[in-house]
Amino acid sequence: MTKNYIPTINISSLIKNNFETQRALKTIKEIEKACVNVGFFQVTGHGLNLRKIKKICDVGNKFFNLSDNKKRKLSPKKWNKKNKNLYRGYFPNDVNGKEGLDIGDLKVTKTYSSKLKNQYIEHLNLNKCFNKASVNDLNKYFDSIYSLSETLFKSVIKLNKKNPNISSKAFSRLKTLSTLRFNYYPKQTKPVEVSKQDGVALGCETHVDSGVFTVLYQDRKGGLQVQNRKTKKWYDVPFNKKALVVNTGRALEFLSKGKFKATNHRVLWNKSKRLSIPFFFEPSYDFKMNKSFLNSTKYSNSGQIYEKFLNQSLKKFVEYQR
Repeated sequence: MTKNYIPTINISSLIKNNFETQRALKTIKEIEKACVNVGFFQVTGHGLNLRKIKKICDVGNKFFNLSDNKKRKLSPKKWNKKNKNLYRGYFPNDVNGKEGLDIGDLKVTKTYSSKLKNQYIEHLNLNKCFNKASVNDLNKYFDSIYSLSETLFKSVIKLNKKNPNISSKAFSRLKTLSTLRFNYYPKQTKPVEVSKQDGVALGCETHVDSGVFTVLYQDRKGGLQVQNRKTKKWYDVPFNKKALVVNTGRALEFLSKGKFKATNHRVLWNKSKRLSIPFFFEPSYDFKMNKSFLNSTKYSNSGQIYEKFLNQSLKKFVEYQR
C-alpha cells in the first residue's frame, strides 16, 4: 500500500486566519483537492506543538489506566445509574471492543446546561477523575483543536467566495455539539467484526463521521485506513508525529451539496494497546442545515436543525445507543 494516497498539507499560511495571501489561496486549493479526491488529508504547520499533543495523550492514557469503578464515575446513566448525563462521558469496552471518553465543550457549566436543557449540551464533572492540571490541559487542547477546525471550515467557505466569518452562524461556543473523544483500544482478543468486503479483521467497523470535519491524532500503532471511493481499495493512514489527520463528514457533504463526500474509514484489528484522539467538529445544535449556506449569495435560515441531523446519524453507532 502506498503512503502517498493520503496527501500532507502545510496549513501554516492559514493559521492567522488571513485567507487572502497567494500562499493561503494555494493551500485552500490543496485542501479542496484532498477533500474531493480522497476525503482524508494530514495537516502540518497546524499550530499545536508536540508538547501539547504529548500532554493530552498522557492525560488520556492515565484515565484509561484507572480502575473500572473510577472511570465509570464519568459514565452516562446507561453504565452508571447514579449519573444523570445521557450523552457525554465514558463508555466501557464491552460495548464495541474499545473504551471511549466523550467530552463536550469544557466551557459549558452545570448552570448553563441545566437552563438550556438540550439533550447533547451536558456538563461533565471532570474533577471526578482528573486533577486540576489535567483539566487545564484538556481545556487548552479543546480550545486549540476547535480553533484549528474552524480555520479549516473557514477555508472551505473562502473556496465558495463567501466571507469566512459566516462560520460563526454555524458554530457558536456553548452551542456547538463538537466532541473531543479519547478512543482506547485494549488488547483485543477478537476483532469487532470481519470485513464482508475483503475478510480483514477490524478493531473498529467501517463508517463515516457525522460532522463537518474530524481532526485526529493517532499514535504510532496506526491501523487507520481510508477507502478509495472509486476503486474501493483500502489505504493506510501513515503515522506522522508532526501531523494531524483530517477527514470530511456527513454535515460537510450535505452543506457542500455532495462535493465533499463523507468518506469510509476503519481501524484494523490491533492486538496491542492503541490510543487515538479524534475531535468531531460539529455545528451548533440549533444551526439550520440548509444547502444555501455555502452555495448561495443569501443564506436561507430554514431546514432541519443540526441536533436532529446528528441524532439520525448516531443511530448506527452502538456506543450511542443510550
